[in-house]
Amino acid sequence: MSSEIGIVFNVQRYTIHDGPGLRTELFLKGCPLRCRWCSNPEGLLRQPQVGVYRTKCIGRRACGSCVEACPQGDIFHFTVGKLAGIDRTRCTDCLQCLDACPSDALKLWGRAMTVEECMEVIRRDRGYYERSGGGVTVSGGDPLVQSDFVAALFAACRAEGFHTCCESTLCFGWEQIEKVLPFTDLIISDLKMMDSALHREYTGVDNGLILQNLQRLAQLDRELILRIPVIPGVNDSRANIEASADFILTRMGGRVRTLQLLSFMRLGEEKYRSLGMPYQMSDLRLNRRAFQKQVAQIAAYFNSRGINCLVGTREKE
Repeated sequence: MSSEIGIVFNVQRYTIHDGPGLRTELFLKGCPLRCRWCSNPEGLLRQPQVGVYRTKCIGRRACGSCVEACPQGDIFHFTVGKLAGIDRTRCTDCLQCLDACPSDALKLWGRAMTVEECMEVIRRDRGYYERSGGGVTVSGGDPLVQSDFVAALFAACRAEGFHTCCESTLCFGWEQIEKVLPFTDLIISDLKMMDSALHREYTGVDNGLILQNLQRLAQLDRELILRIPVIPGVNDSRANIEASADFILTRMGGRVRTLQLLSFMRLGEEKYRSLGMPYQMSDLRLNRRAFQKQVAQIAAYFNSRGINCLVGTREKE
């Protein structure tokens, strides 16, 4: 068994949204993008982080264990006597406050796991994979930040007959992607927007490398699901939708198993607060019914172009 170690911030069993059948999904830390609408801010940085949950704090006067345990001195912010934040510029992520907290007011996002530790969890649901056509998915963050670990984990999964799916931004050099391809059955990636300048504005990176990798995977005829997170006022314009369809049909040769439209939802705000990060979509307001109608119309357009498009992540059985 491989000695590779991954930094995992969540493991979900019995998932049905990221790949076929019932799946075990591992969320790995680290991501090259900074999408404004990201719902998993705890997955952006590779190292483990401590989140603050004020409602669970006993109070500084009654406890104060976090302050006493911290080797950096008093880097904690309290509001009405309860822990409200951490000075992240001084925090070294030593996690001593986490060990000292008796009330779960501090939550660890990310822990080191070996391939074998992951496999022990994965094997529990072998019967579900066999009956449903499911398997194992790695997501994040972006799991290819830890490509060596993913390759080792998927090699172990492949050796035991488990279907493997990698959900990635594909914002990497080809050598990183190539490490996992021999052990990967299905790839899920986003086509966020076609305009390079807008892509950089809203995600922090240019889209050139992503588009290049998508085209290369299509040329290799790899099993691929594409997703467009539909963000009002960002990538829902007719121009972007038409350009996305043109890219899929011309540069990818239409070789996409399914195109899934993911309607924007305000998710992860509590996690942003726990990490002392601003939620950049807080000012967005929309009419949910009208928005869903618009997303359905976008799906109809893609289908009219001959692209198998669904709203949501559940594929038709």
